[in-house]
Amino acid sequence: MCRNIRPLNNFEPPATDDEVAAAALQFVRKVSGSTKPSSANQAIFDQAVHDITHVVRHLIDDLVTTAPPKDREVEAAKARERAALRYAR
Repeated sequence: MCRNIRPLNNFEPPATDDEVAAAALQFVRKVSGSTKPSSANQAIFDQAVHDITHVVRHLIDDLVTTAPPKDREVEAAKARERAALRYAR
């Protein structure tokens, strides 16, 4: 999975449109193998990002869970702790 694609479901406050778009952009970059498409491919690249953003927003909005919402700060602290263990010298 792409490093910058994070779980976006079941957070309080909910994922923003910017977070969803960033995840879509990272996905398209990964799938296309290009971080910056050529001018010939720019329009289709941008369309793919737009389409995926739209679909992911619907997915996140429509998912149902009985789990309590996750706290962004708690999840960020857990990620920092994992990173500290992984990169400890």
